[in-house]
Amino acid sequence: MHGNLEPEEHVMEDPTLHEKIVSVIEKLGWQDDADIAVEIGGTSIYEIDGAGTKWAPVKGTRKYNKDAFIVIKNRDLNPTVPSQPNPDLKQQHKFTGGK
Repeated sequence: MHGNLEPEEHVMEDPTLHEKIVSVIEKLGWQDDADIAVEIGGTSIYEIDGAGTKWAPVKGTRKYNKDAFIVIKNRDLNPTVPSQPNPDLKQQHKFTGGK
């Protein structure tokens, strides 16, 4: 007999992170050549310039919160469409260009 009755080792293990992501992408029906972006959510950027310490970081420092999360986007399915002016909106007062 040439068969093996022992189960394969990887069958009993949990799927890897990569396998989980591929599985979700397949469930969603996304194409292999889709423009997929991986981004981090739950972060903040300091807008006040500090001394560069823990309590007063330099302006532009990104802080990753403990509850930060990963976002996987399919940019092909959500294109950015610029807003269009409302043609029904009419200016009420003449623009004087001053104060």
